Amino acid sequence: MIHLRKATIDDAALLEYWDTQQHVIDSDPDDDWNWRTELTRDFEWREQLMAELNGKPIGFVQIIDPLLEESHYWGDVPHNKRAIDIWIGEEPYLNQGYGTMMMKLAIDRCFKNELVDAILIDPLKTNKRAHTFYKRLGFEFVEERVFYGVACFVFELKREKHQK
Repeated sequence: MIHLRKATIDDAALLEYWDTQQHVIDSDPDDDWNWRTELTRDFEWREQLMAELNGKPIGFVQIIDPLLEESHYWGDVPHNKRAIDIWIGEEPYLNQGYGTMMMKLAIDRCFKNELVDAILIDPLKTNKRAHTFYKRLGFEFVEERVFYGVACFVFELKREKHQK
């Protein structure tokens, strides 16, 4: 059973370790999450969550309001959107269905707010497995976009599509 809980500073060492794992690097090669700082900062526009399997941390989920997020990574975004970052920390937990469970929990969490009308995802252009994964969950391709010099595909899950 997967459960999402708030990430804390006590998770920093594990998250830093996961950042050294090749499959994590391959999905997010240029990001420095600055865990020891970010895990102590609480914002209305962001949730940082640890995914636990029977009490053992196996992954991370971040949900943001891309309109309010301080770096404006997503650029000009309309109201009532959310964006999700997700990964599993260690390889033995890949391809076991845990990522699907994590995403479903994150999607439900986003759409619990009745004003949220869509969720954005931005996997690397080269990450074909992620594209397939998100499409299977109902996300639709929107555009190719370059974020901080990295080519990504933007996918969106609209509330109406999720409710079908």
